[in-house]
Amino acid sequence: MLSLRQLEYLVTVVDTGSFTRAAAALHVTQPALSHQIRALERTTGGPLLERLPRAVRLTPMGRAMLPHARAALADAARAGVAARQAGGLQCGELDVATIYSVSLGVLPPVLRAWRRDHPDVHVRLLEFRHADELHAAMLAGRADVAVGPAPPDWEGTVRELGHEEFVLVLAADDPCAAGEGPLPLTELADRAWVHYAPGHGLAELVDRACAAVGFIPRAAVRTEQTATAPVLAAAGLGPTLTPENVLPARFDGVVRRPDPPITRLLTGYARAAADPLTSAFLDALERNARGVS
Repeated sequence: MLSLRQLEYLVTVVDTGSFTRAAAALHVTQPALSHQIRALERTTGGPLLERLPRAVRLTPMGRAMLPHARAALADAARAGVAARQAGGLQCGELDVATIYSVSLGVLPPVLRAWRRDHPDVHVRLLEFRHADELHAAMLAGRADVAVGPAPPDWEGTVRELGHEEFVLVLAADDPCAAGEGPLPLTELADRAWVHYAPGHGLAELVDRACAAVGFIPRAAVRTEQTATAPVLAAAGLGPTLTPENVLPARFDGVVRRPDPPITRLLTGYARAAADPLTSAFLDALERNARGVS
């Protein structure tokens, strides 16, 4: 029968990329680690890891097992936290998963209020580039609660927080910076944009918004960082789209609302029926989320 220790060994080997580093992280000898992995492979009926000269790679069986191993370890950790809470040994831990733009714009006031009301609850923040990565992390049990776009066909707890609005950012001397009222996206069709890196969730949002009015945005520069895009746009590298709630109070760029408007529904969601700690965090989200309506 497989054990949590064996699952922990498997996950650590995958995360560190080698048996040597995994043994050091786990404070066990490498032969002991290898013995437990072989025992796990005997239990599951086949190889889980392919041992290469300079790396370790998951086999198809290993790839199938890994998310379940992570989920089992996360559930065991939460069980330990619950037991310690019941015994009065600690006040709690909460793993919160989100996407880059939400951690920058929506979450800071939520976390500030949470820290004020729950000073002894430790929050660990996991950030992802794309809502699909966030969704997969929650399915794998890597966090207690997620904050991001509405998940498809989610069977657990979901709270709608409201819609965040996207705005266009331009340099002060940009020809489209002057004027009042919404700026049609079609006026920027022939421009080179400050775009987001492939795989970033906002890259898809920009592409969809522009495609809806008949053009594909050409990139002058691409960035991984949500906070960098409006700074580059304000510096004159091209227009960009960004959530309004990520813009700082002091900002050199010019902000115009796009025509048609671009919004995104944000939610807080948990893997199952929310426990009291997770429910309290979802309540804090609803009260304190910035830049949604």
